[in-house]
Amino acid sequence: MNIGILGATGAVGKQMIECLEERKITINGLKLFSSDRNAGREIKFNNKLILIEKVKEGSFKGLDVVLGAVDNDLAKFYAKDIINSGAIFIDNSSAFRMDERVPLVIPEINRDDIKKHRGIIANPNCSTIITLMAIWPINLISEIESMIASTYQAVSGAGINGINELIEETNLINKNKKSEIRPSVFKHQIAYNLIPSIGIATSNLYTTEEMKMQNESRKIMHLPNLSVSCTCVRVPVVRSHSISVTVITKEKISIEKVKNSIAKFDGVNLVDDLGNDIYPMPINTTNKDIVEVGRIREDLVFKNGISLFCSGDQIRKGAASNAVDILECL
Repeated sequence: MNIGILGATGAVGKQMIECLEERKITINGLKLFSSDRNAGREIKFNNKLILIEKVKEGSFKGLDVVLGAVDNDLAKFYAKDIINSGAIFIDNSSAFRMDERVPLVIPEINRDDIKKHRGIIANPNCSTIITLMAIWPINLISEIESMIASTYQAVSGAGINGINELIEETNLINKNKKSEIRPSVFKHQIAYNLIPSIGIATSNLYTTEEMKMQNESRKIMHLPNLSVSCTCVRVPVVRSHSISVTVITKEKISIEKVKNSIAKFDGVNLVDDLGNDIYPMPINTTNKDIVEVGRIREDLVFKNGISLFCSGDQIRKGAASNAVDILECL
């Protein structure tokens, strides 16, 4: 295959390059695209230096697949040119996720949807991917009717500037210079703090990030009536998102069956021994493709409720690795 990466110098783009190299995917040619600012630099891939090209119309001729790691506006701008060039666009932005003509795919869950593509395949939101990897094994036993989730999202979800802001604020506080903190990436100080809002407020007082959990989950799991209440929280963790989830299933199922199903599911590790302080944590999933699931227990409020906690690297399985998984399916 001839592969292109649109947005190759960002955190997700760089991770896509690493994933392609790790998987040892046979590639005839790899083209890397970026803006003016980074064009002309070189990135190493399979012991060869590849020149980063300035992206423009016509850049995608001769490519079979383009992996997108740019914002919505750029994804929309270049999508038509990518398709017209004969390539398939695997897009990590949210631009096409809810388009009925575009499959939204987590290969472990709905890989057959890939066959329905018309030139574009959408990569889901990072928290959605990590959460659904954890709960899909439950849905295989009994259909999930509703879900309550709270996400604990790392600062790297806002890009490299989010990481830098956390480090800078922490250093200022440690030097007793808290008065000099001037948040710019986040609305408030993130060091030693939590911010219970990610995305833009909608008319129902949920944020756009929170509504993604319901809307995307319905599409991926083929559960159009699934109801989800989600609260998204930014936390002072550098990398890997975590999610606390309660799912309510159609039939009551035992914890033993839930654990067995999760333990057998590809891409997930069961990490669940509360008595010995063993449970999922972001530090243990950082720079890994696996999603850890634990703290599995019967919910004390809902009759058919199962509660759990999961963690996963949002740059890898929550973005770049899932896109490469889709590529491998193709």
